[in-house]
Amino acid sequence: MRRRSFLAIGMGWSPFHRPEIEIAGIGFHIRRHGFFSTHRYLLIHGDENTARQVLETWMYFHAGTAYFSGASARNVAMLGGMVDPNRIFSRVGAERSLRSLNPSWTTEQLTQALALLDHEREKLIHRLTPPKGGLLVVLHNNSGGYNVNDELTDSDRTSIKQPARSHEFFLCTDERDYEMLATSPYNVVLQNKKPTMDDGSLSRLAAARGFRYVNLETTLGYYEAQLGRLDWLDRHLPARR
Repeated sequence: MRRRSFLAIGMGWSPFHRPEIEIAGIGFHIRRHGFFSTHRYLLIHGDENTARQVLETWMYFHAGTAYFSGASARNVAMLGGMVDPNRIFSRVGAERSLRSLNPSWTTEQLTQALALLDHEREKLIHRLTPPKGGLLVVLHNNSGGYNVNDELTDSDRTSIKQPARSHEFFLCTDERDYEMLATSPYNVVLQNKKPTMDDGSLSRLAAARGFRYVNLETTLGYYEAQLGRLDWLDRHLPARR
């Protein structure tokens, strides 16, 4: 199907229905296509609308299980404060993020929020972790500030094929996936050993636990660029036995 048709389909989904799963107040809708795919997909920030459109379109035609943020903003309300859903995957990272987002919180409020996340965290991780040999693909958008150069010092290996398009890149945690992605015409970084600071992100968790993870980052509004890169990834990173 032509990409213009993909775009029309991708714009038909609304994030405002009741979430199918909810973890510490962070809700996700689930879209499944097929029964045997080991691919998992995730939109974790609700305001990254191009990534939402691309993923919704993708799931009409490709097998896998996708999790869509049920929010319309980047951060989500929790216990009278805010939480970044991509900074909850460790207690250390969650505490740092919660302190930053909620500077007026008391120690009691922070402790309560961390306890809730500690109780709920593994439920979400269990959902998102792909089966053995499978792959988790996370779609993100940026607004022109954050780019691949911000990741270079934390990366074990880098392949920068498009320096003029630094806002579009892959970040992966598996060495074999990196080797393949580095043959693409796109920017790629590998982070599986070097990062030392635990920021609570899903990529840090994937590297620590050893499951396959790829973040596909593009500028907000660059639908064709994100769809094209997702298509390349899908054709070149199959499931493993």
